[in-house]
Amino acid sequence: MSETVVRPTGPAAAPPPDDEKSWGRVTTPRTLLSRALSVPLALGFTVFLPLLVAVQHGAGQRDAAFWLQLLLTMYAGARLSAMVLTSRRKLLQGSFWLFVYMAMGVAPLAQAVLGQVPTPVVGPRSDLTVAIGLVLLGCAAFDVGVLLARHRPAGRAGGSQKEPRPVMAHRRRLQLLTVLSFLGSAAFVVKLGGPAVFFSSRQEIIAGIQEAGVSQDGQAGQALLRGFGTVPALLSLLLYTRWLITSKFARRKVSIIVTWSALAALNLVVNNPISNPRYWFLTVMFSLLFTVFPVSAAMYRVALSMAVVIALLVFPFADRFRYDEKNYKPVETTSFLEPMALKDYDQIGMFANTITYSNSGPGHFYGRQLAGSVFFAVPRTMWPGKPRDTGVMVGQWMGTVNTNLSSPIWAELWLDFGPLGMGAGLLGMGYASARVDRRYAKRATRRSPPGSLISVVVPLVAGYSFILLRGPLLQASGRVAIAALCLALVATYRQDKDAKLR
Repeated sequence: MSETVVRPTGPAAAPPPDDEKSWGRVTTPRTLLSRALSVPLALGFTVFLPLLVAVQHGAGQRDAAFWLQLLLTMYAGARLSAMVLTSRRKLLQGSFWLFVYMAMGVAPLAQAVLGQVPTPVVGPRSDLTVAIGLVLLGCAAFDVGVLLARHRPAGRAGGSQKEPRPVMAHRRRLQLLTVLSFLGSAAFVVKLGGPAVFFSSRQEIIAGIQEAGVSQDGQAGQALLRGFGTVPALLSLLLYTRWLITSKFARRKVSIIVTWSALAALNLVVNNPISNPRYWFLTVMFSLLFTVFPVSAAMYRVALSMAVVIALLVFPFADRFRYDEKNYKPVETTSFLEPMALKDYDQIGMFANTITYSNSGPGHFYGRQLAGSVFFAVPRTMWPGKPRDTGVMVGQWMGTVNTNLSSPIWAELWLDFGPLGMGAGLLGMGYASARVDRRYAKRATRRSPPGSLISVVVPLVAGYSFILLRGPLLQASGRVAIAALCLALVATYRQDKDAKLR
């Protein structure tokens, strides 16, 4: 854990350089406390929790797949500990390692110990071993990408090149986006039969979409309806929240406070945890948290640490509102491992099934699945051979009744491009995450203007990355495209009085 940095103050103080090693450091009680807590935290994530799970009694095999899974869990625990204890907030990297630790590490390790899985693994045990090894390889490639991102162009490192102008939110376009948010969400609510259905269950939401005839074109129609009903409302709320917490002018304007209150009420309807999948609500909470606390290192550390506890103790039981009263079956268990083995953490198993599916004949698709995700909005009437959702495709091949299955990014990349393509894709993700995290840490400060888009976009992407990493990509593409359209609408480089947020 790095020590507290002491910087000069006063009117002559210059902003800190990107490399903070040149600044003096001093040991404070807070620093000592952080150091004292860092040891049990790192040991807890890296050693104690994985070993606690591994030593439990169960019917699982203690073979190569088990030991590889234990290694993956400990590796991800070490990297998550590094994200929590870093002196600079790294939202994208932190969310990546949080997902890997829980969904690809601890939960599959519990499944390996108990010999139980939420989704059947239909292939040979060797395919599961290969899948775990490929996940570990992808994680290593991600870290290589992060290391490569440290080597910046000499001009930038030396400060001789001028920093590009920041992208800002245009005030009048933000007002337009807010109007569109209310229209899109109102259409969503009316289409499904009124606000009451949003406080019943997700099963009722799906039934309402089917009754509205939106699902006739498959998941693309559902994704567009849900996307336009939820994404603009969330993005408008984040931008207004940022405006209020960073601007005294905004906090004195009744019109801005009233607009924020109306957006908060709107999001309470369309983005509440009752009517939305858990991963989307996690996106909402993650993005709001880091928009409200843009510079708090303590909040960042608490969020990552508590997320592990929530994923272990709350997430497996958080499907109370997935079904109505007739179809809901409460979890009855005497072991803290069983909920992770019986619920939604099927990413490792589905990667193994994807490998088995590919080996059974289809082979690799060489970008076809990715093309289907990019052009998700093209109707099948215009594209008869449009690729299906990867999870659905593999699930139908397996013969499962429920085809709403995950397809983690490792499986998506491997199915399209093979091991080398998967490694290259995750290396690129690591590189991009490190570069964006560095830019975010530099820009997301108290001195940043209220309209700074990066201060809102990075928390939103960090939250949504849980959905992207879990997959399938086709399901996630709708909201990504709609968010990109909303950001393109409000983005500007202008700094004049009529454009910027004050």
